[in-house]
Amino acid sequence: MATYAYHCAGCGPFEVRRPIGTAEPAEPCAACGEPAPRRYTPPLLARTPAPEARARQAQEASAHEPQVVRRAPAAPEPPPPDPRWAGLPRP
Repeated sequence: MATYAYHCAGCGPFEVRRPIGTAEPAEPCAACGEPAPRRYTPPLLARTPAPEARARQAQEASAHEPQVVRRAPAAPEPPPPDPRWAGLPRP
């Protein structure tokens, strides 16, 4: 299903969901019934998940200005022991 945008002169913009390729050039307004012409809008390409957008930006930046790593990152601190385990029997 695709979302198609229409604009009624009296009521304003509204959207209609239909199967891809079945949009009409004009759609009756749901509020007043007057024919509303279709508005052509860009596809929703900007709705990329944030982690994917950051990865793409980093990849684009590294193509021209690669980041130089001088040493390996420090190992993360191990989590503290779980106090609930202290009460368990030892083998």
